[in-house]
Amino acid sequence: MRLWPRTLLPRTLAWQLIAVTAAAVLISNVGVALWFEQGTRQLSTNNVTDRMMDRAATVASTLAAVQPSLRASVMSTMSSFQWRFREIKGPYDARPMDEQEAALAKGLAASLQGKIPVTPAPIVHLHEPPGNLSDEQRPFRANPQDDLAQIIVPLDKNTLLSAVNRWPQQPVPYDLIFAAAAGILLVSIGAALMARRVVRPLSELTKAASVGATSGGVVPRVPETGPEDVRAAAAAFNAMNEKVAKTLESQRHLLSAVGHDLRTPITAMRINLEFVADSDLREGLERNLDELQQLTEQVLSAARGTGGESKRNVDLSALVESLCTDLDEMGEPVKWDAATPAPINCRPNEIRRAVRNLVENAVAYGGAADVHIAASPEAYEILVEDKGPGIPEADRQRVFEPFVRLETSRNREGGGTGLGLTLVKAIAEGHGGQVTLENRPEGGLRARMKLPRTPVPA
Repeated sequence: MRLWPRTLLPRTLAWQLIAVTAAAVLISNVGVALWFEQGTRQLSTNNVTDRMMDRAATVASTLAAVQPSLRASVMSTMSSFQWRFREIKGPYDARPMDEQEAALAKGLAASLQGKIPVTPAPIVHLHEPPGNLSDEQRPFRANPQDDLAQIIVPLDKNTLLSAVNRWPQQPVPYDLIFAAAAGILLVSIGAALMARRVVRPLSELTKAASVGATSGGVVPRVPETGPEDVRAAAAAFNAMNEKVAKTLESQRHLLSAVGHDLRTPITAMRINLEFVADSDLREGLERNLDELQQLTEQVLSAARGTGGESKRNVDLSALVESLCTDLDEMGEPVKWDAATPAPINCRPNEIRRAVRNLVENAVAYGGAADVHIAASPEAYEILVEDKGPGIPEADRQRVFEPFVRLETSRNREGGGTGLGLTLVKAIAEGHGGQVTLENRPEGGLRARMKLPRTPVPA
């Protein structure tokens, strides 16, 4: 069960650590403050109650000792904004007392033993509603929301003393609030310093991993700093990165060597074909050699990968338009929708190669290609659409794997080598972008190659 919405939780580790630490300090301070305040309030209540009983006993003893004609003067002198003493006639119809009030009344009666009549017994109401008292009984300037205590003490058989006291307001515990705020501030600063020590190496690790995932270039080493477990994670990442880099480099060298070595026997076989007298046999062998030559060039392109070319500023619309124009002049059914200038920092030959692969796939399997560029504040999208059968959803990721060809494309006429989309994906990701395939609602396939406007480090 979630106690609060996910959107209210801090998203970064540093702020989560600060928030949890500050919350823990706040909760502990509030608990201690409540416990301390409860004890202080109880002690203050006991002291005030004792003073009220002493004051009432003192005034009652004084009034019992003076002439009745002087009582009004004495009560007026003893009254204040906090106390109000009035003489009332008995008997007094009072509500029942609780256990604490009865105990206080009994103690008051014992302290007045021998000074005033014992009966009727004193009455103590610690929390008397102001509405139960007349204006003459309430302290001066008493408010309806004031908490009042009333003590009834007999002066003689027919006269009672009404002593009404206003409970003092509890002061705001500014010292506790200041101490809690200071504690939270100091602990939050300490948590921030600790979080920075932990988060900075993790941020470097995240940045390096992002560079490796998007640029396709050399991933920088991560500083092995911070706590021991963070240093261990950084060291493991560096070791993994070095091993992956060596493995990829070995694969590139292997593919490049195989591709170059295949060119020599292919050339020799083309020369030997001139001596084949059977024209049908020679034509079949030439087709096989053409397919093998195409596979070799694709292997060499995959071996070169991305990053071998320097980035420069170009107009993406002009680059794609020139490619479409070249293909159209070669008789390919390619339609280009003119677009506004799209300045971008990229490796133009790689982008041209990737777009050409997408267009040739659309022509081979969809009969024609419609190409246009969509712009957004963050990126450009090169869209290549065809009117072919599309690709089942289960196969749309698999076709980007090397040498994967769907059953419908496994033929000598247009099957391809299975490396074209692999190379497109590598080039797009090498520029910090991505390539996706989707079936169009009206039929056919749409390829989207998204390239961010902000350049990604090579």
